[in-house]
Amino acid sequence: FQLQCPVLFQMSVSQPQSGRGVPCLRCRGTCTGFEPHSWRKICKSCKCSQEDHSLSSDVEDDRKIGRLLSDSKYATLTARVKGGDGIRIYKRNRMIITNPIVSRKDPTFDTITYEWAPPGLTQKLAMQYMELIPKEMQPVAGTDGAYYRRRQLMRQLPLYDQDPSQCRGLAEGELKLMEDFVKKYKAEALGVGEVALPGQGGGGKEEGKPQDKSIAAGKPPESTNGALESAPAAGHHHCETCKQPVPADCPVVYADRAGYSRQWHPACFVCCRCSEPLVDLIYFWKSGAAWCGRHYCESLRPRCAGCDEIIFSEDYQQAEGMTWHKKHFACLECETLLTGKPFTLDNASLLCTTCSKSKRL
Repeated sequence: FQLQCPVLFQMSVSQPQSGRGVPCLRCRGTCTGFEPHSWRKICKSCKCSQEDHSLSSDVEDDRKIGRLLSDSKYATLTARVKGGDGIRIYKRNRMIITNPIVSRKDPTFDTITYEWAPPGLTQKLAMQYMELIPKEMQPVAGTDGAYYRRRQLMRQLPLYDQDPSQCRGLAEGELKLMEDFVKKYKAEALGVGEVALPGQGGGGKEEGKPQDKSIAAGKPPESTNGALESAPAAGHHHCETCKQPVPADCPVVYADRAGYSRQWHPACFVCCRCSEPLVDLIYFWKSGAAWCGRHYCESLRPRCAGCDEIIFSEDYQQAEGMTWHKKHFACLECETLLTGKPFTLDNASLLCTTCSKSKRL
């Protein structure tokens, strides 16, 4: 059993490669390969998203999360890159489990690599945590679970929600608005969940605020269903999401911004909006609930349905509950600007009447 952090090495600080030619995992062969659009986050060839082409790499993902967590109280989860001019990278835990395979001849070993694991856990607790996550979501290298994690990193934590240099929709004067927006959410909402046994979260202290001692003192925790329960010696911990009891010997997730009187089953630590598990336990706390980064940002400002970026202008286009930068209110097929013109919304795809008719033929 090994817990590994990535080797820190000399890295280019240029923008990631475009991923041109990478096959689409959704189209399964019908797409000729990723063809980047000038401002949409889609493939020009098949119109599928960047996530569907799995364009990111481990290095790019670790750089992105490193940037997100730097300048926050979670900066200890990052490390400075050698020669990177102040760039910080995510100290992502990999977990390698090696099991001997008994055979009649020479012994062999079965090695399983988890591309991510919660930090600071014993082998037993780390494996218990993984077993409490649906198998198809366990980030075992080379499996659908590892691809799912990679896709969720792109979906839940888009680089253009934190890095203005990756945005194509920012107008002059909006850069400062975005920088303030990012600085504010890092200070007030961003968090990384902690895995521990029930009642053991926070290591006995909570940064910046007094520890909630209700459980440690044996008092009944605040009820989530409107009634106070007596607190027996065991089994009085409940999951915030499903409200079911939490066994004393099973790991749970704590969110320090929620206080340590609350805990979640690993599979129940999900975004309150999309109900997807929070990738690498990265959450945003608002209104008494955990959000993924994408939906937290959308709860504060509109997101452009064209370029997928947060809109910092007060002047934007709206139609049927969706929003666009005015310059991005354009037909998906022919790119004609549609302000003041007839259009159709076909499965959230904005089309001019000509392209809409041709698609139906």
